[in-house]
Amino acid sequence: MLKGKTAIVTGAAKGIGKAIAIAFAKEGCNIVLNYHSNVSDETIKEIEDCGVKCMPVQGDVSDFDFAKNVKKEFGTIDVLVNNAGITNDMLLMRMSEEQFDSVINTNLKGSFNMIRHASSVMLKQRSGAIINMSSVSGVAGNIGQANYAASKAGVIGLTKATAKELAQRGVTCNAI
Repeated sequence: MLKGKTAIVTGAAKGIGKAIAIAFAKEGCNIVLNYHSNVSDETIKEIEDCGVKCMPVQGDVSDFDFAKNVKKEFGTIDVLVNNAGITNDMLLMRMSEEQFDSVINTNLKGSFNMIRHASSVMLKQRSGAIINMSSVSGVAGNIGQANYAASKAGVIGLTKATAKELAQRGVTCNAI
């Protein structure tokens, strides 16, 4: 079912994003592997050893123009996993505007940016799946994480609105 499809995974150089990218590759998906600072050659090789293409793309998901060239390489975008995320914990009373903005920009605005670009391709195809990584912190909050909780609550709302907008054209959007 996924063989020959293309999956974009943001924040895929390590951790959960890397595991997601490898899992999709094992199912036959070509991988657009987004990373912010660096990615190991071993990670790329591990994906390519699954018999798929791996296109590492360095970039900041909070930059609106980031996703424009993906379709040129593979022709389609079948799956988008918005996994890129950061924390910058501090008690609310001590949190700087920069600490708040950096987390909102990566976690929430980055998800919007990627959805905005990928959905135009998916809508034309009349198919696609968008998966946004959220957190229980987005529902329950957490001490010292007002910025993170706000960003993940926003991801939940963004997911619900996106799902309603795109469903009629065969594109799903869910949060984990």
